[in-house]
Amino acid sequence: MNIKVQCCGIILMLSILHFYVRQRKLKLNTGIAFFRLFIISFIGVMMDIISLIALYYHEYFPGIMIDIICKSYVSTLILTALSSVLYICRDIYIQNTKYKKYSKVFSLIAAVGIILVFILPIYKSFDDPEHMFTYGPSVMLTYAFCVGFLLISIFYLIRRKRKMNILRWEAMRIWLVFWIGAAFIQFLYNELLLVGFAGAVGIMVLYLKLENPENFLDQKSGLFNKTAFLSYMKQSYGEEKNFSILGIILPHNNIDQNLVEYLLYIPESLVFRIEEDVILLLYQNKEIAEEHFTILKRQFESGWGSGEDVFIRPQWFLIPDTNVVDKAENLLYLIQHSRQGYTLQNKTENDSSGQNAARQNSNNHAMEDILWINKTIVDSIYEEKRIEQLITSALNDDRVEVFYQPIYSIEEKRFVSAEALIRIYDEQGNIIPPVQFIEVAEKNGTIMKLGEIVFEKVCRFLRDDKPDQYGLRYIEVNLSIVQCAYEHLADNFIEIMHAFQINPKMINFEITESSSIGNRKQTLLNNMNHLIDYGVEFSLDDFGTGHSNLNYIVEMPVNIVKFDRSMIVSYFENGKAKYVMDAAMHMIQGMKLPIVSEGIETEEQLHTMKELGINYIQGYYFSKPLPKKDFLVFLSENMNKKFII
Repeated sequence: MNIKVQCCGIILMLSILHFYVRQRKLKLNTGIAFFRLFIISFIGVMMDIISLIALYYHEYFPGIMIDIICKSYVSTLILTALSSVLYICRDIYIQNTKYKKYSKVFSLIAAVGIILVFILPIYKSFDDPEHMFTYGPSVMLTYAFCVGFLLISIFYLIRRKRKMNILRWEAMRIWLVFWIGAAFIQFLYNELLLVGFAGAVGIMVLYLKLENPENFLDQKSGLFNKTAFLSYMKQSYGEEKNFSILGIILPHNNIDQNLVEYLLYIPESLVFRIEEDVILLLYQNKEIAEEHFTILKRQFESGWGSGEDVFIRPQWFLIPDTNVVDKAENLLYLIQHSRQGYTLQNKTENDSSGQNAARQNSNNHAMEDILWINKTIVDSIYEEKRIEQLITSALNDDRVEVFYQPIYSIEEKRFVSAEALIRIYDEQGNIIPPVQFIEVAEKNGTIMKLGEIVFEKVCRFLRDDKPDQYGLRYIEVNLSIVQCAYEHLADNFIEIMHAFQINPKMINFEITESSSIGNRKQTLLNNMNHLIDYGVEFSLDDFGTGHSNLNYIVEMPVNIVKFDRSMIVSYFENGKAKYVMDAAMHMIQGMKLPIVSEGIETEEQLHTMKELGINYIQGYYFSKPLPKKDFLVFLSENMNKKFII
C-alpha cells in the first residue's frame, strides 16, 4: 500500500490549518467558502487514505463496507469540485440573493451526482498491493460531474474575471490547473492517486496568495487593514447591511501600543487601520458609536501608558450610516476625504444650515468635537470627485481654453490690456465656471498643470495672433496660491516665455494677498523678484475682498492695484464703504500706482469711477470675457472707437 503522497497532502493541510486558526479573522463570506473548500479537500484526502486501507485489507472488511468507503471518497471529489464553484461564485455574487440562487442549483446537481454514485456499481482492483484503485460506472460518473463543475469554474474565471478579486482569480486558476492536471493523469493511470495531493497543493496556493489572515492585518499594529475593510464593506453592501463608523485621525501617525490593546478589546466593534494615521471603528448603529466616542475621548484626554503620560490629540469623524454612499470604494473615498475633515467642517460652518447639518441628531455636548459626515458633506465630496474627473479629462483631451476680458484706459480712451481667464469644457462642450473647479484644482494640485497650459496658450496667442497690433500692451495672467508657493515657478515661466520669444513687458501677473500667507511669502517674493528681473510686472488682484490691505501693497513689488467687483458694489450700496474706498484710493494714488476697477457694468458706475480718478476699467459694460477669436474681432472693431465718458 502506497499512501506517501496522501500523507504528504495531510501534513501540508494540517500545517495550513495550524497557521490559519491562530490568526484573527474577519467573518467574510469568501473566508467561509474557502474554509469549506479546505475542510472538504481535507476530508477527501483522509477518505482517499481510508479507502486505500480498506482495499489493502479487503479480506477483513465486508464488500458492502468497502463499496461505501470508496464511494464516499469519490463523492468528496464531486463536493470538492462543487466547493470550487461556490468559492468563485461567493466572490462574484456579492448579493446574497444571487449567490443563494446559484448555490442551490449547483448543490442540487451535486446531490444528484452523489446519489447516482452510490446507486451505480463500483469495481476494485486488488492485483497489485502497491497500486490499488477503483473503477467502473460510479467512478466514471464522478469524473463526469467533476469535469462539469470544473468547466463551470473555468467559465466563471473567463467570463466574470472583471467581477472577481484579481488575486482570487489568479489563485483559483492555479488551483484548477493543479486539480485538472492531477485528475487527467489519474484518469489515464488509475493507479496514480494524485487528486487528493493536488487539491492540498491548490489549497496551499489559495492560502498563501489570498486567504492567509495575515493579509488582512496591519503589520505594525495588528489591527485589520484597508484590504480587510474594503472586503468586509463590499460584503456588507452586498448583504444590504449598514453600519456606523467612528473615525480617529491620529497626529503624526502616533499609534501607541497601549492604544492598540485598548481598541482591540472594545466591545461591539471591529477596528481597522486603513492608513498610517486613520483608525476606524465599525458599529451596528450610531448610538453605540456615539457612546464609545464619549468614552474614547475621555480616555485620550486622560493619557495612555502605565504612567498615563502619553497624550494623543486626535481628530474625530462619524459616519452614522454607511448607506450614505452606495458602495465600498466610495465609502473609502469618503473616509480619505475625512482626513481633511475639518476643512470640510469649516466650509460647512460658513452657513448656519450647514453647521446644523454637520451636527444633526447630536444632543451630546461631546459630539461638538466630531465631524458628522452627513448627506450634505457627501454630496459636496461627490461633486468634488466629479470636478476632479472633469479636470483630468479636460487636460487629457485639450478642453482647456483661455478667454480674454478687455481692460479700458480712461486716460488713453482705448483698450490697452486684457485679463486672461481660464475656462474648461465638459464632454458636451458646456463651459464649466472657474468658481466650480479652481478650488478643487488647487486642492489636488492640478492647478499647476492648468496654470502652465494657460500661460503657454497666452504666449502662443501673443506670438501668433499679435494682439499688440490692436494696441494691447500686455496680458494679465492670474497666479493661484498654489502656483505662488512653487519654488521653480519663475524658472518654468521664463523658460516658456523664452520658447515662444515673448517680450516680458507683454506679461503682467496677478497675485492676491493670500498668496503670501505663512511660509509661502518668501517663496512668492523670490519668484516675483526673479520674474521682475526678467522684465515682467505684477498686479495686486482682488483688493477689497477682505484679505488685501495697504501694508501688503507697500511690501509687495506690485505695479497695479485691482479693485474687486465686491468693493465696487459695496461702494454704491453702502455709505460707509465709500469712505473706506476713498481713503484707500487716496493712499494708493499717493504711491503713484494705477488702479483697475473690476466689475463695471453700468454707465453710472463708469462715470463715478472716472470722477474718482480710476485709471482702468474692466467689466461687462465693455465686454464679457471672450474666446480668442471673438476677442480679436472685438479689438479690431474697437481699435479706433472713442467711447464717450
